[in-house]
Amino acid sequence: MKAVILAGGKGTRMASRFGDLPKPMIMVGGIAVLEHQLRLLERYGCKGIIILTEHRSEVIEEHVSSRASAAGITVIREKNPLGTAGAVKAVQGALAGDFILIYGDVMMDLDLGRLVEFHRAGAAIATLVVHPNDHPFDSDLVECAADGSVTAFHPKPHDDGKFYPNLVSAGVCVLSGSILDHIADGNKLDFGRDVFPALLLSGGKICCYRTAEYLKDMGTPERLEEVERDWRTGKIARLSRAHRRKAVFLDRDGVIVRERGHISDPDMLELVPGAGAAIRKLNDSDYLAVVVTNQPVVARGECTLGGLSLIHNKLETLLGRERAKLDAIYFCPHHPDSGYPGEVVELKKRCQCRKPGTGMIRRAVEDFNIDLAASFIIGDSFRDIECGKSAGIRTIGVRTGAGCMGGDARSVAVPDVMCDDISAAVEHVLRVR
Repeated sequence: MKAVILAGGKGTRMASRFGDLPKPMIMVGGIAVLEHQLRLLERYGCKGIIILTEHRSEVIEEHVSSRASAAGITVIREKNPLGTAGAVKAVQGALAGDFILIYGDVMMDLDLGRLVEFHRAGAAIATLVVHPNDHPFDSDLVECAADGSVTAFHPKPHDDGKFYPNLVSAGVCVLSGSILDHIADGNKLDFGRDVFPALLLSGGKICCYRTAEYLKDMGTPERLEEVERDWRTGKIARLSRAHRRKAVFLDRDGVIVRERGHISDPDMLELVPGAGAAIRKLNDSDYLAVVVTNQPVVARGECTLGGLSLIHNKLETLLGRERAKLDAIYFCPHHPDSGYPGEVVELKKRCQCRKPGTGMIRRAVEDFNIDLAASFIIGDSFRDIECGKSAGIRTIGVRTGAGCMGGDARSVAVPDVMCDDISAAVEHVLRVR
């Protein structure tokens, strides 16, 4: 597959440290970020790599000419800045078929083969690599359906009083060559701001590829410092999908949010004190933070799937305000007992996803290549603890919520460790890892 790298950035915010060096030529671990990207593309067999430049193009041209490669790398300098989409449109003749588009200031270790397979299976005109971040309040956000198709773009600034999912484009996508037919020659256009929203409005299919692999924009001094630290400590490589990941599975009600019975409206949701800070500590570690929650309110007819999405949007918004993020939220909408007024009949059934079943955990293992033996579950009910034991995960109970107690002897489970709350539970995880 062919690839395009957008390498025209001036790095204005980095000038005090690097002068007028093109941003993609800034070093991480003694290697230019652009070179890290080229090596990744070559590792996955990309042929016909186009590097689009503008500022100090000669620096990039010299670098490319000094390296040996069988990938067929071409550097093309823009005469007039045309934005991300306009620049790619200008080289349309060299881009028949699907191609990978990479922003030149993103440090990454990404399974490109899996990404391309996902794109082809989805038959989308564009597949965006997305992930949550720790500052959704000032980010352009993407909203996706359960099948991975994009349903909306939410550019910053966001409307006050509304809650959005914490999902952002990570600076990598796979595009169908036909997308360029939707861009007029010579127009200054941006993919994220102009092309993708217009395509969505016209009925074009855009998909999200959600990943927890390492992707970070290094375009500010603060972010570069983080990337340099992650490189030195080996974190970038450890987060590769080639390695099995550790996870902390989190129940929602009674662990992250206050127990309020069946939460059926965003107004009912309130974080447990310390939950944001605790999850932020997981984010700073190598652990994934994954919610697995039974939500029978949907089967009971008390809340629609759309309403549940809004509740989870509020959860992610509140956590984001504390610079915390969830890598994924899995929920079971079912309930085994039927015959009640207002219920959603098709959701009243026995299933494998409702805890203490392990269906949600199995989905997470498939999605994120999780090592269960190195993982934990934090819960407040016997269902959480039994689920963890069945899955082979170390179990931690918390005294908030139900406190791992039920209404009878059959509803009591003994976790491996009992803690006061999520804060203490996360401290235990990080201490014994």
